[in-house]
Amino acid sequence: MRKLLILSLLLLPLLFSCSRAEDGKDEGRLRITALNFPCYDAARAVVSDSADLQMLIPPGSEVHDWEPSPDDIIRILSSDLFIYVGGESDEWVRRILGDLDGSVAVFSLIEHSPVVLEEETKEGMQSDGHAHDEHGHKLEDEHVWTSLENMAAIIKDLAVVISSIDGENRGYYEENASSYIESILEIRDDMEDVVRNAERNLIVVADRFSLLYFADEFSLSYYAAFPGCASGTEPSARTVAFLIDKVKEENIPAVLHIELSNTLLASLIAEETGAKVYEINSAQNISRRDFERGVTYVDIMQENLEVLKEVLN
Repeated sequence: MRKLLILSLLLLPLLFSCSRAEDGKDEGRLRITALNFPCYDAARAVVSDSADLQMLIPPGSEVHDWEPSPDDIIRILSSDLFIYVGGESDEWVRRILGDLDGSVAVFSLIEHSPVVLEEETKEGMQSDGHAHDEHGHKLEDEHVWTSLENMAAIIKDLAVVISSIDGENRGYYEENASSYIESILEIRDDMEDVVRNAERNLIVVADRFSLLYFADEFSLSYYAAFPGCASGTEPSARTVAFLIDKVKEENIPAVLHIELSNTLLASLIAEETGAKVYEINSAQNISRRDFERGVTYVDIMQENLEVLKEVLN
């Protein structure tokens, strides 16, 4: 990553001039580049199909291994608006855009989230120490969109920013955002109802725990194999044994894994305990098939609602 950043910064004037050379393309339509699926979906909710909207991290890919290419940087610099998450893993964004003249507007999900939590390492988790920076300070958990209230606030603010770029269509953007926010909050109410009337409030995730905001919003307790942004996914024998013991002790009927991840650990725990295996979706990325089908954040959370009904009862 460091070599790529240095090369990109050295080539920044050339990249910028190349991006401006494309100004004649699709004149009159907003050009929006979104880093990942939550960024993309928030923008899509506001602009629908009225803008040229692209997602940098390919659908179906492992987001923790992704790095921006020179082509990605050109795409960002040729945009009217770039939407990114804004945590430690996006430090490269600030380095690249810091020396520009403000011709590319930027929007950070973290900066527009009412609730921002620190990364958490719970009992039994296998941690690689990623939850702290080089000075020992705790890092922010970047998965802010897994809180439905955060996502609603993000979309509301994003509509304001997009309207400031394209004021002629302000009413259209505000109406789209309002409708989508209503759908998100309806699902949130349904989830609250499910959790309120459930037999238990404990979940076991045999995977990275990228659902800290989701758990916090609905007062769910959890055990998991790794923190949300852990670099490794190979659990120690101690972590495996801990999770198996917890499922047995708490009589947990199901163990969860995150979308697009390796399900071997979840399957192993299920074999040892008799629990079922379900997928719960953090919406960090989706499969190419779902992306092409137009699956939305609301669709994903609706599926998560059905999973909660199964695993909490």
